Amino acid sequence: MNRLPRLTILPTLAALSLAIAPTQAVQFPDGRTAFSGASPRLDNTTATVKTVGARNVRYYFTLTLPVGAEEPLQQLMIEQRRGEQTVEFELAATTAFRGDRGARGQELALARVEGDRRTVTVEFATPIPPGTTFTVGLRPRQNPRWGGTYLFGVTVFPAGAQPQGLFLGSGRLQFYERDRDFFFR
Repeated sequence: MNRLPRLTILPTLAALSLAIAPTQAVQFPDGRTAFSGASPRLDNTTATVKTVGARNVRYYFTLTLPVGAEEPLQQLMIEQRRGEQTVEFELAATTAFRGDRGARGQELALARVEGDRRTVTVEFATPIPPGTTFTVGLRPRQNPRWGGTYLFGVTVFPAGAQPQGLFLGSGRLQFYERDRDFFFR
């Protein structure tokens, strides 16, 4: 009977077990943490009203942290990167919930919301676990007075003492001028 030598089987089994076992989140020797496995993603960005100057509006940013992300998400940063006017947000009105705008789920507690002229940082009271789709709602004081394309970059950070951000891309909002000719027809 033909048998494989033991030295051939053991390395094969070891390699197979490493391929099956989930990898741990990346932690650097200096304590920094980073996402590993499947990347979080920015799924959708939308505004409840797209007319210039509108008030009582919400901007929703929907993200998914896939099961394979292997690291919970602790905070995110939204930065206005393009637009004719800087949008100012009412930070105390920031909300977050599981799901998306159409299928709103459980509210997510926020530990802090901070911002400056172009950036809002949202930290969750409890890290968002892998396998979760969630939405952050920002309330602008009003929509910009000038129409056009406004881009908001989204960067996410894993849990940990020294998290490394991962830029997911930019959410695009388009604002439209009112059709003044409509009133004169």
